[in-house]
Amino acid sequence: MILREGIELYHASYKVVDKIDLSCCSEGKDFGKGFYLTSDFGQACKFVKTSIKKALVNGVEVENDRMGYVSVYKFERVFDELSVYEFPEANREWLSCVTEHRKRVESRIADWDTYDIIAGKIADDTTNQVLTAYINGLYGEIGSDLADETAIRMLLPNKLSDQVCLKSELALKCFCFLEAKEVRIDESK
Repeated sequence: MILREGIELYHASYKVVDKIDLSCCSEGKDFGKGFYLTSDFGQACKFVKTSIKKALVNGVEVENDRMGYVSVYKFERVFDELSVYEFPEANREWLSCVTEHRKRVESRIADWDTYDIIAGKIADDTTNQVLTAYINGLYGEIGSDLADETAIRMLLPNKLSDQVCLKSELALKCFCFLEAKEVRIDESK
């Protein structure tokens, strides 16, 4: 289980994010619209560069394109009414959820939107090619045994890190901002 009381989670950005605003979150991500965190500090540091690039492409003014931040949050408490779904591994259900959100299949993602928090494995830059090929039907029909098994078999050796998607105001109340750490972008990477 990723979420447990006291765990620190990390969010990468071109700026410090000390107050989470769900209205600034975009659609089409692995678990849908929400604020994404990971328990893997190294993963968050790697994503800073991606965050800066996305901001620049979207015309956002970035103070310094060679430096970003990893904001640190602590999971403090769970409310009785909090609805959490966690994928224990990258399996067919996880693959289906990620695909439905990335393709924005509205009729299929509505059920996922009932959760305050969704947690599971992250599909990062190293796995993106496999997911793109799967979504484009290169392994067979999406959802078929062959396509699902092929994609999952190709994803698992990547030792996938985790991600936590906060989807509601109630979820935000469970987290406390601790600090932000500067991350310098290495030009050679």
